[in-house]
Amino acid sequence: MKKIFAACSLIAWICLFNVSPQALSQGPADIPIQSSGEGIGRLAEYNVVWNSPSKDYNGSMPIGNGDIALNAWVEESGDLLFYIAKTDSWDDNGRLVKVGRVRISLNPKPKAQLVAFRQALQLLDATMSVRYGEGDSAVNLKLWVDANLPVIQVEVESRQPIEAVASIEMWRTSRYQLPTIEVSDVMLDRSNEKTGQHALTIVEPDTILEKQPNRIGWYHYNSKSVGPEICAKIQGVQGFGRPDPLLHRTFGAVVTADKPERIDDKNLRSTSSGRHVFNIYVLTKHPAKPQEWLRAVNEMMKDIGQQPLKARRQAHELWWRGFWDRSWIHVTAGAGSSVGSGSGSVAGKEAGPSADDTFIVSRAYALQRFINACAGRGRYPIKFNGSLFTVPYQGRPGDADYRQWGPGYWWQNTRLPYISACASGDFDLMQPLFRMYGQDLMPFFRYRTRLYLKHDGVYIPECIYFWGDVFSETYGWEPFEQRSDKLQASGWHKWEWVSGPELVFMMLDRYEYTLEEAFLREMALPAAHEVLTFFDQHYPTDANGTMVMHPAQAVETWWNCTNPMPELAGLHAVTERLLALPERLTTAEQRAFWSRLRKKLPALPTREVDGKTVLAPAAKFEDKKNIENPELYAVFPFRLIAIGRPNIEWGREALERRLDKGDFGWRQDDIFMAYLGLSDAAKQNISSRAKNVNKESRFPAFWGPNYDWIPDQDHGGVLLKTLQAMLMQTDGKKIYLFPAWPKDWNAEFKLHAPYQTVIRATIEKGKVTRLDVQPESRRKDVVLFPEK
Repeated sequence: MKKIFAACSLIAWICLFNVSPQALSQGPADIPIQSSGEGIGRLAEYNVVWNSPSKDYNGSMPIGNGDIALNAWVEESGDLLFYIAKTDSWDDNGRLVKVGRVRISLNPKPKAQLVAFRQALQLLDATMSVRYGEGDSAVNLKLWVDANLPVIQVEVESRQPIEAVASIEMWRTSRYQLPTIEVSDVMLDRSNEKTGQHALTIVEPDTILEKQPNRIGWYHYNSKSVGPEICAKIQGVQGFGRPDPLLHRTFGAVVTADKPERIDDKNLRSTSSGRHVFNIYVLTKHPAKPQEWLRAVNEMMKDIGQQPLKARRQAHELWWRGFWDRSWIHVTAGAGSSVGSGSGSVAGKEAGPSADDTFIVSRAYALQRFINACAGRGRYPIKFNGSLFTVPYQGRPGDADYRQWGPGYWWQNTRLPYISACASGDFDLMQPLFRMYGQDLMPFFRYRTRLYLKHDGVYIPECIYFWGDVFSETYGWEPFEQRSDKLQASGWHKWEWVSGPELVFMMLDRYEYTLEEAFLREMALPAAHEVLTFFDQHYPTDANGTMVMHPAQAVETWWNCTNPMPELAGLHAVTERLLALPERLTTAEQRAFWSRLRKKLPALPTREVDGKTVLAPAAKFEDKKNIENPELYAVFPFRLIAIGRPNIEWGREALERRLDKGDFGWRQDDIFMAYLGLSDAAKQNISSRAKNVNKESRFPAFWGPNYDWIPDQDHGGVLLKTLQAMLMQTDGKKIYLFPAWPKDWNAEFKLHAPYQTVIRATIEKGKVTRLDVQPESRRKDVVLFPEK
């Protein structure tokens, strides 16, 4: 939270009411075991259907395959347009930019306003389908990104023979200076009163492929690298050997057609026919000079071309059906439930007559999970500030590369799209997060910790570029060798080190759900060792042998702290879970270390208010700078004060007395309410959150800008986790069902639980009518709410 696939080869792609103590003892023994039905069959209810074309990119729909994503729309002229984005298209300034934009035009064009228009995002097969015209003038278009291969497909069918033309539309056509730079842009230097920049930020142009036979294409080649070298020098880490992550990175696309006729370098005609197929192959290769990139594209096109389109389409549909069958949540209004905002609201526009709160929440859940899947299987983690779906904004109408807050990763923001993945069964979507933080950058984190702090272990800064260095603005521009304090200059994150415990806690979640011992052994336990070693060696102990965490801060909100809640709760939670692992998976030395560290941890900080014990941000805290609620990190993410745990009232009192409130953006109030069993409050917050759509966006799950940017992935990430936690929470082997579910909402769901467990259940009018626990042996661990 803030104040204010490597080069994709073919092989890589294949390869809430309050809870009573009595309710905790209630078991599900008298609920019949039966399937809740094919919940995937209801998915079509959330398809987004429009009956008119869009005026511009603000009317775009998102589709993608996890690595390549599109913002697509149909103009009033009948032309289909789409921006192409990719998870690894980092330019020479370290900015995650669009690959480009393509237009598909038909000839002859419609003579008048489009009639009988229908555009639909079909969630089940991740396809945008469009039809317009009547009789012999009817046209059908289909747009999809192959779920298994790096290729975009455009299919056009018509009653009468027509021509179709694919055109490249560029905006990076010449070198220009970036008019403004953001917080995490490499060259930001606020100490420079004249320009605000350490040096100019120059955007380099794309290059059109010239005179290609029967195809067109373009690429962006990083002939220079701005950031890694200067960051390394200023931050003193030149001694860590690593390749430049930007230099010679090349990304772009090639467009082909079944019946191609090259018009010029930017336009490719598919000759007159009743059916046209365009293929847009997208590739990033690093390091690679343009000719190496082109050879790789040619090889990729040859390999993909050997597979029939029909077979690829079947495999595509199979992947998406499997994705949707992993999990689902459907909410409907129960008896006495008030109808929400209705179809006339912003969130309900074009949603149909059933757009009450429950429909809006259910649709928001499905669409946000779809957006995660469209952008979450690539080489790098999801960007919280827009993901791959940014479009031009008012200040720079021709520039689709802009995103507020810039190219960097803030851990507190980056984690939020991932916190719901385990319960959804979307373990593959977690890989980019774990790969970057827990694998690729871990040796560098270790090197930097030793260099700066002279001891072992790893601290993970809140704000980093994808190659691991701290933001230039955050670290400051004073050279490393001139500093007595080698840590970053900015106080906003100087002592904020909860990233490490949170990363390990999420890894332990993934292991607990999947029981994949290789993941535990090769990633989770090594990461845990580094993170815990850092805290063990960094902070001293007092005369009683108790750790004293100072200097410290409680996220960005409270500075000058001692024993902050976020880090302390994280260390308690992580050591508890590590010590609960089967002994055969750990060593005696590891367990001894975890036990020793756990014994010297101070208790969770609390304070007394009006005679009641309340969770506190830290044992000592002052200097409030931001608007987070760090005292509630014991509730979430670390789940020490929650359903089934002692002292839940401490959390409820802290929630009631929190200084800052909200149901939008990265605010976690909704999740806190769910984990504290406050059903009515969670219902109110999540309903409001699901309606908070960007007023300029036509798509009903493009949130924001809120604190971040459009579409705000933190906003959607909190929504997913809240709805899941209202329905199901877990603690070790315990599974709590409906712990924060409102009496006037019905639900049907399929979710994953730890120990390779899948739960299907239905609640109607406050009564659990269906329950299926797989494997059956886990049924004894289920605790049902409400109390019967």
